[in-house]
Amino acid sequence: MALTNNDIFKKLRVAHKLRDDDIVKICSLVDFKVTKSELGAIFRKEDHPKYMECGDQFLRNFLNGLVIHLRGPMPPPKKKPAES
Repeated sequence: MALTNNDIFKKLRVAHKLRDDDIVKICSLVDFKVTKSELGAIFRKEDHPKYMECGDQFLRNFLNGLVIHLRGPMPPPKKKPAES
């Protein structure tokens, strides 16, 4: 049985010991707005009536924000010296 986006998101949350506030801040690093209630719906069991599936875009934005959170922002590219 394959892992769903929700499973991956839950495992990342546990592995990095992230709380809802941390996840909201991480998503804001990539200008992705998420609320605590949306996170609560994503982390519920599949048979719960308020369960929400974690889409690809949601997970992608979280992963991009997590990279910035862990590594820091990318440094600006260095300009190459002009050839004479």
